[in-house]
Amino acid sequence: QVRLVESGGGLVQPGGSLRLSCAASARIVGRYAMGWYRQAPGRQRELVAAITSGGSTNFADSVKGRFTISRDNAKNTVYLQMNSLKPEDTAVYLCSVGSYWGQGTQVTVSP
Repeated sequence: QVRLVESGGGLVQPGGSLRLSCAASARIVGRYAMGWYRQAPGRQRELVAAITSGGSTNFADSVKGRFTISRDNAKNTVYLQMNSLKPEDTAVYLCSVGSYWGQGTQVTVSP
């Protein structure tokens, strides 16, 4: 059983930044691909960013150039750095590995 705990969400103004963290209960960071997803009300869950076990990354077109994904294997933690935030980035952000999901953290971008 793997437990994933997200943190770092909050309310931020447009153009602001947030860094989300996803802490894993087991030594899986760096061993498996992990992803950050988001789900806004009335919309389907979408993949925002992913990092493979080898360190390759990919991003949704809507966040390219603004978001970065990184990890700290020693801390079993994956990060999502979000810059130049827009109101349309408002959503619950969740991390995932395999069939495991965290509970999510709310990000709200509003003046």
